Amino acid sequence: MNSSSIKEPVVKRFLDLLSVIAMSMSGVCMVILVVSFGWLVFGRYVLNDTPTWVEQMAMLLVTTITFLGASVGIHQRTHLSVEMLSLVLPEKSMKCVDIFIDLTLLVFGVAMAYYSHELASFAWSRNIPLLGIPDGVRYIPVVTAGILIFLFSSYRVFNGVAALFSPLEAVNKSAPKGDR
Repeated sequence: MNSSSIKEPVVKRFLDLLSVIAMSMSGVCMVILVVSFGWLVFGRYVLNDTPTWVEQMAMLLVTTITFLGASVGIHQRTHLSVEMLSLVLPEKSMKCVDIFIDLTLLVFGVAMAYYSHELASFAWSRNIPLLGIPDGVRYIPVVTAGILIFLFSSYRVFNGVAALFSPLEAVNKSAPKGDR
């Protein structure tokens, strides 16, 4: 184990692990999606018997890929962002804008998890045609992504506020470059 991983907080390592799990699940779903469409093409053109369940399963898989991938994008800060405002602001103001953005994402994650859970509960009594599983299953990736967005954003807000009020920042600015 290298020294940089020992210095990382346990929470950061846990969130990184959640990110890897979510991205791995998205990858597995992508492979299943490609294989199922291969089966669809084979069934339609070779066997002359189209597997009709593929379309319904594809909708589940695409939802999973999209929402889990988006939550990981928020964790890694690779999701859509506009940084023009941040580039022209002083450093302290830029940190405040980043905290505000992360707070907004935190609230969005909570709302997404809560309302998609309501939707899943409402739809659980119906079945998905051709698959025979509860319709509420469609919303499990959305609930999961909302929870992940909340967790990732909470960590960023905590770190942003801690960095904003950290006395260490003033020490680092006044220290010679070799001592930082």
